[in-house]
Parts: sequence; structure tokens; C-alpha cells
Amino acid sequence: MTPFHAQPDPALLPFMPSPTQNENAGISVKPDLLALFESEETPLLRYAFSLTGRRAIAEEIVQEVFLQLHANWEGVDNPRAWLFRSVRNRACNHHRDGRREVGGDEVAMATAASEDDTPEEVLQRLEAAGFLRLLLAELEEADRRLVQLKYFEDLRYREIAERTEMSIGNVGYRLHHILKQLADKLRHLGIDGIS
Repeated sequence: MTPFHAQPDPALLPFMPSPTQNENAGISVKPDLLALFESEETPLLRYAFSLTGRRAIAEEIVQEVFLQLHANWEGVDNPRAWLFRSVRNRACNHHRDGRREVGGDEVAMATAASEDDTPEEVLQRLEAAGFLRLLLAELEEADRRLVQLKYFEDLRYREIAERTEMSIGNVGYRLHHILKQLADKLRHLGIDGIS
């Protein structure tokens, strides 16, 4: 997967694009459908994947919103924003309706938190888990292995040190800095304090 980079957004929609501006006139210009598909398919797939955790479901959602956009093309003023909002809404509906295929521990944790949680709160946790998964994939192999051993295999520092031939102190130091970097990146994306 290609490295993922997004701009911070206070509404937790780091992918939400703004309308294309005509530099000379300062007015919004509506792109054609084919150009929009070519420019936005990959970002939409990443966004849908971050929300669902499943590539097949993400592809299905993106295909459905493009078909829906095609059917409603004349009535949509800002198609890029409409696409991202529609992907988010379909992902929320997907989780609410229980059609999801369980894709990992983060889905189980996000959906099991509380029966009182709104679909929006569950979706925010799933979105945060998706971003974290993408950020973990960008780590160097050695750092990703440390995180895997500590947080997915639940090993103690001593056991990690034995497996990696690092000192116990170095294991703790590296993990501390890896977690700090991940937290900073999540905050930069507007994800902070989601339990």
C-alpha cells in the first residue's frame, strides 16, 4: 500500500476535499465525472478502507457511491465533497446494519465498547483504528516488529529483548518513542482521546 498522508481536519474528515477553484475568476468549477473518478478513486478507497478495515467492502462502497453520483450528477454542486461524505455515510450504514465482516481485533474492540454508543462514536473509533493500521504499516520493519511483539503478542520487555537481541532498556526506549510518534501523527489527523 502506498504511504498515506492527510491534512488535519477538525471534523475528523482528513480526506474531505474542497471545491476546485478557478484561479482567474475565483469561482468553483465542477470537474467532469471521468476526471473525478481518475483523481479520487484511490483516496476514496483509502478512506473507505480506513473506515471499514476490509478492502473488498471499501471497493464495494466506492463503486456504489460513484454509481450513485453518476445517477445524480446534475444535482450535485461539489462532487468531490459529496463522494467523501457518501463514503462516510455508507461505511456508517454498513457498521450499523451489521453487514460487516469482522476484520480484526480493532473492529471487535470498537463495536464492543458499550451498547450506549452511537453509530457515530463507533465509526470514529473504527476510523481511528484504520488510521492507526495505516500508520503502523508505514513504520520501519524493526519498529513494527517491536509493536507486534509487545501489543499483539503481549510479550514482556525481557522476552522482546531476547527475541530481538536488544537490551531491555533499549526495547522500552524504542517502544516509548514509537508510541509517541504514532500518537503525534494521530493528533495531527485530528484523532485524539477516542477510547
